Amino acid sequence: MSGGDAIPEFSKAKAGDGHDVSLTNLSAFASGPGIRSGKEVAAILIVAVIIIGGIELALRLFQVPLYIMPPPSSIAYALFDEFPLIAPHLGYTLVELISGFAIGAVIGLVLAAVITQFPFAEKIVAPYILLLVTTPMLALVPLLILRFGFGYTPRIIAVALAAGPMVMINAATGFRRVDSAKIALARSYGASTLQIFWKIRAPMALPMILVGLMIGAIFGLLTAVGAEMVGGGFGLGNRLTTYSSMIQMPQFFAVVLILSTLGILIYVLFFLIGKKWASWEA
Repeated sequence: MSGGDAIPEFSKAKAGDGHDVSLTNLSAFASGPGIRSGKEVAAILIVAVIIIGGIELALRLFQVPLYIMPPPSSIAYALFDEFPLIAPHLGYTLVELISGFAIGAVIGLVLAAVITQFPFAEKIVAPYILLLVTTPMLALVPLLILRFGFGYTPRIIAVALAAGPMVMINAATGFRRVDSAKIALARSYGASTLQIFWKIRAPMALPMILVGLMIGAIFGLLTAVGAEMVGGGFGLGNRLTTYSSMIQMPQFFAVVLILSTLGILIYVLFFLIGKKWASWEA
């Protein structure tokens, strides 16, 4: 860059053409949960108590067997009673999820940056990304197990293959959704392509990147659990298979509850990140 001129910062401006994209950016997050008042929290808790209490009462009133649908109290008891046995399997699943997601997210972000800077590369990569998106990763797990065995490796690969394309597609969309006037202004200041990418495209794409990471993490969790159900003797997916085969439904639903909690935590994590680093998008 010549003349010592600094490139104007656009990190506080709105990305794209000025229109919100509802569910495809973090504006949905920022206007979603947010900070609730005491009345709202109380209302949510009251509704939860009514629903859970109603289910408990109905199941006991109609004497529904435990092997069909256990009442919430039995699920809660099984969760606390079996958690010391479930906890190690939760750790295995988290290792698979975090490792596979990290690999897939890095590859997805790199590919997104490459195809947005080099259109020719997109023509080469796009068919393979489409193939990964449309192919159920669980269908590949048996092949991966045959090649890499029953350990962590095939599961981590499956998670990476599930998360990577989601991250790449959303990140690439974000990198492209930049006002051309901003880029033209930066070039008039002598900015290079790399400077434009880091100072304009990347900040403007942050909401979409976070959405891609959130979706990729959720897809990765589902794939990890599915891979554990297909093969292997550890992980929450294995617990689901074991408890269902032994008709231990309270323990089965306790594991389902843990998985649901993991999904909620993933959402909350990226909501908080988006609220701190991309709240301007709302």
